[in-house]
Amino acid sequence: MQEAFEEVSPQVRLHLASDGVEALAFLRRQGEFADAPRPDLVLLDLNLPRKSGLEVLAEVRGDAGLCALPVMVLSTSDARHDVKRAYELGVNAYMLKPRDLAGFFERVRLIEQFWLSAVRLPDR
Repeated sequence: MQEAFEEVSPQVRLHLASDGVEALAFLRRQGEFADAPRPDLVLLDLNLPRKSGLEVLAEVRGDAGLCALPVMVLSTSDARHDVKRAYELGVNAYMLKPRDLAGFFERVRLIEQFWLSAVRLPDR
């Protein structure tokens, strides 16, 4: 995904978290992330260590300072219960991860065209 963003939308700054706990610390600007920028869009994997993507999503939606952030799940899971639960928790979109590099490039184009060009996002 990072490689695809660098190729398709080099102006986009990605910030990566290694697990769900780190993702929440980044979003909440805690500890080493005190000066972290507020993202325009959160791309969330469901299969995160330490705290799952669904747990992260639930905490983001329950946090008054984060609840307006657009969140898009990118997952390998096409399981109905994962999709349903993500929408119940307030995800803005759920997209399947492609299996090949060309698919990643196409997904990034779609994300860039829709989320970063076509829609009006909340002010940071």
